[in-house]
Amino acid sequence: MSKSFERYQKRRLISSYFSVVISIFLVLFLLGTLGMFVNNAEKISNTFKENIPMTIFFKDEAKDTDIIALQKELEQKEYLKDIAFVHKDTAAIQHQETIGENFVQFLGHNPLRHSLDLHLHGAYVEKDSIKNIEMSFKENKLVDDVIYDAQLVNLVNDNVEKVTFWVLVVSGVFALIAMLLINSSLRLSVYSNRFIIKTMQMVGATKSFIRRPFVWRSIKLGLIGSVLAVIAVLSLTWYIDKQLPALGLMQDYQSLGIVSVEILLLGIVITWFSTYFATTKYLNLKSDDLY
Repeated sequence: MSKSFERYQKRRLISSYFSVVISIFLVLFLLGTLGMFVNNAEKISNTFKENIPMTIFFKDEAKDTDIIALQKELEQKEYLKDIAFVHKDTAAIQHQETIGENFVQFLGHNPLRHSLDLHLHGAYVEKDSIKNIEMSFKENKLVDDVIYDAQLVNLVNDNVEKVTFWVLVVSGVFALIAMLLINSSLRLSVYSNRFIIKTMQMVGATKSFIRRPFVWRSIKLGLIGSVLAVIAVLSLTWYIDKQLPALGLMQDYQSLGIVSVEILLLGIVITWFSTYFATTKYLNLKSDDLY
């Protein structure tokens, strides 16, 4: 009978430890994922912005040499990410492949114009900045028109700000939920040992002596859950990096390091905090209150 009870207690204890580790892992994984997004929000935003093209169309009198000279001048600008000269004959071939018809032969001439296709660095794809860049291009007498999707630029900037704000709000809410969930799991673990705590106290053990093994055990469980969360966050980051290599998430060692350390510290601090006050509660209870 005693052996059966011991096995039951052992299974119950393992189940309690397992639930604590799983709670810590799930919550810290979610917080770590949100942390990675917040840390890389600007990079993600710039990646989308830098894919918004701007095209400079030139007048018919513009010579190839003039356009190439302007291209070399623009290559020195800090706002430029990349640029390419598109000859009107090349543009005509591309359009023919797209629409499946030889419109040049039908019209008898090529109505397209020479152009420069360029992408700006994300920091300059803002409403005011990109407008100033557009106006500077239009001041050139050889430039006929400058085309870019202004509505998309505004949409991207507005949505990035909103998404970042709400992610921060959600992160704060989940951080609070994390503390409550982990605290609840650890309190249940300490609750199952409340009679042992009181017995040790009755035979003369000090509060710090009684509290120490519970705190250390919880910290170990927190470390296990934190390490699992770090592995899961890094795995998810690696997968996203494979799908979207332009983001370069796995090459950002600083961001990866910061998030990993934050997860580990959160796992330790929350478990220490929760266990300390849980054991203190039962240490201060009278024996009759334990029931």
